Amino acid sequence: MVFRYRTLKVDIFAEKTNEIFQILKYFSIFVPNSAMTGIYIHIPFCASRCIYCGFYSTVKRELRQQYADALCREMAMRTTGDTISTVYLGGGTPSQLTISQLQQLFDALYNIYKVADNAEVTIEVNPDDVTAELATELAQLPVNRVSMGVQTFDNERLRFLRRRHTSEQAIQAFSRLRKAGFNNISIDLMYGFPDETAADWQHDIDAAIALGAEHVSAYCLSIEEGTPLHRMNIEAADEETERAMYYTLIDRLDAAGYEHYEISNFARPGYRSRHNSSYWTDIPYIGLGAAAHSYDGRYRRWNPSDLQLYVNSIHDGRLTCEQEFIDDVTHYNDRVMLALRTIEGIDLDTLTEAERKYLFTNAKKHIDQGLLTRNGQRLRLSREGLFVSDMVMSDLMRA
Repeated sequence: MVFRYRTLKVDIFAEKTNEIFQILKYFSIFVPNSAMTGIYIHIPFCASRCIYCGFYSTVKRELRQQYADALCREMAMRTTGDTISTVYLGGGTPSQLTISQLQQLFDALYNIYKVADNAEVTIEVNPDDVTAELATELAQLPVNRVSMGVQTFDNERLRFLRRRHTSEQAIQAFSRLRKAGFNNISIDLMYGFPDETAADWQHDIDAAIALGAEHVSAYCLSIEEGTPLHRMNIEAADEETERAMYYTLIDRLDAAGYEHYEISNFARPGYRSRHNSSYWTDIPYIGLGAAAHSYDGRYRRWNPSDLQLYVNSIHDGRLTCEQEFIDDVTHYNDRVMLALRTIEGIDLDTLTEAERKYLFTNAKKHIDQGLLTRNGQRLRLSREGLFVSDMVMSDLMRA
């Protein structure tokens, strides 16, 4: 697939924050338009690396305070008059920050930005970090949603992934968060392990249901190039096994009252991830921190995937980033790909006449095969189409 981007390297220096702001506003790089509603803050620190993870992270936790200071300064450099309706602290492992460092970030965030009273504020945590004290202290922050990386409730597979927690610790962490007052907890699960059986996978799903998680995100184990898992030369699960496990996931969570609202995400009524939903519905957002991405409707930009480079540039009053210009073809591709991930599908009224014609020309065979369905002005993936979504979406893209 060919994406038509114009890439720029930006290295801007100014002594005063307002001067930086004016320069960035001129270039339309960092300042989102009026639809911007979300802020993502990347926390790259991990106590150890999992074998499957391809996200930017570091084990240099001695740099945490420098990084927190740099994040606060970047917030001041990237002000906006828009109301922020969602905040997401992801990683890495945000629960590796101290409570005082998290408090510092939230103080800066709420002082610099206009955060809505009913904003969804999510933090990712690892189960082994969630002591009773941490759960209580998190509840005293603006955090009202917790996403916990469980992955599996099988201790042998947790050791295989080099996760630091046990199944028992995950269950205990969930209980501690509940006791602290959190009524919106998401659990991450993973399937497609070597030698994993259908019964093994059903046990993991049922364990998440038994806990009463409001939200479940589930992903097939992916062997990403450059990860320790890739270097282990382990074979991924075959396609039929993946398909059977995916349909088991859908059926068991549906029977338990969860809404399958996005390819990999399930929620009890009223508990969809508002922040992640903004990504799938073409809503601009600001990304703060090393390796964080931002989107303003016309440009996609990202900070360097290097903690020390990020900290040093922010400390010097210089913002270093790369960006891509999003032309009409790329915008069409992005909207179709992301919207088709959702239960609502793509709203045909958001497309031009030429785009609709192109879409239906290429969608016809998938509609005839039952992989796509149309309901009024909505085109969406069927149950069968969900599993082969990458193939269907690629056929709808414009080169």
